[in-house]
Formats: sequence, structure tokens, C-alpha cells
Amino acid sequence: MRTLWLSLFLSAALGAIPNQSLAGETRAAQILDRFEHANQWRDHVMIAAHRAGSMQAGKTLYAKNSLAAVEGSIAIGAEIVEVDVRRAKDGTFVIMHDSWLDRTTTCRGELVNYTLAELKTCRLVIEGTGAVTNETVSTLREMLLATRDRILINLDNKLEVTDLPGMIAEARDLGMADQVIVKENLWNRQRIDAASAALAKAGGGFQFMPILADDAVHDAVFAAEVDKAFAPHAIELINWRNGAETLTPTGGPLFSNHMRAEAARGDWHLWADTYAIVHKPGGFLAGGRGDELAVAAGLPREAWGFWVDRGATIVQTDEPKAAIEWLAANGYRVPYTTDIKQAEPARTASIN
Repeated sequence: MRTLWLSLFLSAALGAIPNQSLAGETRAAQILDRFEHANQWRDHVMIAAHRAGSMQAGKTLYAKNSLAAVEGSIAIGAEIVEVDVRRAKDGTFVIMHDSWLDRTTTCRGELVNYTLAELKTCRLVIEGTGAVTNETVSTLREMLLATRDRILINLDNKLEVTDLPGMIAEARDLGMADQVIVKENLWNRQRIDAASAALAKAGGGFQFMPILADDAVHDAVFAAEVDKAFAPHAIELINWRNGAETLTPTGGPLFSNHMRAEAARGDWHLWADTYAIVHKPGGFLAGGRGDELAVAAGLPREAWGFWVDRGATIVQTDEPKAAIEWLAANGYRVPYTTDIKQAEPARTASIN
């Protein structure tokens, strides 16, 4: 009888852990291993597709923050997709970069004035061409379901830090909290404390990535303080500047030898951004050494190669396909044990 009860107990316990036996087989699990063990993978550069990876070779192929863009990023082998999270009028988390709908959808006005049902009448528009797609504004849940077990997802919180627990709760409900990266800008002790308080309410099991920008953080000392507070697996480092008239010769104070030493001690990735800010010169977050230099000017080594040579092991880009191809051709990509490009979307009976 005791054996029977033990057997039943173990069966119930294992059943409560979804896909545990298959965890190592999923695409996301392979990527997560490299994300969580930076020091073991310094010879591999991961690619984060900015706003889900809508652009290739200077042309916008998909609507930003769209499910189609996610599928495209998975197909080319990107490891992370970045999407932006806001709330609809009824409180639903939705995927949208701008606070206004005019630029990226067929609707007009502020997003917060639309309920989810109303947003579902708005069709996404491909920026640059103005082509109207068949895709509507996605909820956070829909986006999570599209990425589950296939790719890591970086949620750019366009709300308050206190909204993070709600986002993580949605991911945890889908059994994929560990596949979600949330991030916040940190520049002083007060910001560290505010983020700590919000994340404590969210529970554990997810990835938190601090963002440090060199307009406020000027050395590795603060990074060490952040590492002590959060023990992150990656820190996003921004080379912030008011223009890109000249190329940065050094990468700025956050890509120093001291910063690389802190990253090695803390076992975290240096995350560099090479995408351009709307209406700003190319490489605005990369000291002039951004995607436009790599693709339009045909100088990828002076862009992606420059940041990799200064320790970056994750690059967030608007040009994920071109970046992956160049990095692989130049020995900066280590093949996965299985082909992670082949992954089917998660299946579900309903999306609420």
C-alpha cells in the first residue's frame, strides 16, 4: 500500500511540471542555456530581433510587433524577440510601441482610449511602405503563445515598473516565465530599490535584465551594485549620444575593460543595441556604429564586429538576418546541437 501511495504521489508531482522531460528538447530551452551561462558562451553572439524583427536588408518586411515578424525571426535563427507592452482601455496587456495608433495601425488616436475589442478592428501597417496587413493588434497572451518554447521574448515595458508582476503572471500561467526577459532602466539606488520591490511581488523564475545608459552611468562600479542586487544573466548597455556624425572610437564608458571584467565575475552578457531610433541618425544607440553602417554602408565589421570585439555577446538589431549571416560567416556563432530554426508554434484550444 505504501508503494502504491508513493507511486501515486510521484505521478502527481511529475504531472504538475509541464513538459519537464522535454524541456531540454525545446528550441527555447537550448537558447535559455546559453543566456543563463554567459561565461560558457563568450564565443557565441546571440541576436535579439528588435520589435520582433520586422526589417531585413534595409526593407521593412513585416509590421512591427507582429506575429508575422516573430515567425520571420524564428525562421532565420534569432534567439530573442523584443516587443513592447502597453494596456488597452479595459486593462488588457497589448503589444504596441507607440502610445498613439496612427503610425503603425489603420486606427487613429491614443491606445488607452480603445478597448481590446476595438483594437481588434485595427489592422497593423508595415512602416515605410504603408501596406496594410491582415494582422490586428496582439494581446500579450497571444504573443506569448506564439513564442512559447520556440524563442525567448524580451518585454519592453512601456508602462510603470509596478506593471511588471502582471506581465510575468501571464507568462507563468502559460508555463513559460523562464522564457521571458523583462527590463528596466536603472541609474541610482532609488531605481534599484523600486525595481527590487516590483520584482519581489512577481515571484521568481523569470529573467530580469537591467538597462544602463551612459548618459547617467559612467563606469562599472554601478554595474557591480546592480549585479549584487539582481544577479542578472544580461545587462543592456546603451551608448547614448545626440547624433552619429562621428563613430565612437571606444564604445564609451560602459564597454570598458572594467565592465567586461564585471561581466565575467557576474557571469552575465553584455547586450548592445545597434538599431536606430525613429527620426534620429543611424546607430543612435551605438555611437554611429549601428545597423545603417552595417547594411546601407556595407561595413558590418565596423558595426556589429566593433561591439563584439568589445565584449558584446547579445546584439539587438533591426537587421537580424544580415547580422546572423555576418556573425556566422566570421566565426561568432556556435551551431546548436539541433537545428533551432525548425520549431512549430504552440498549439492551444483557445486564446483569451
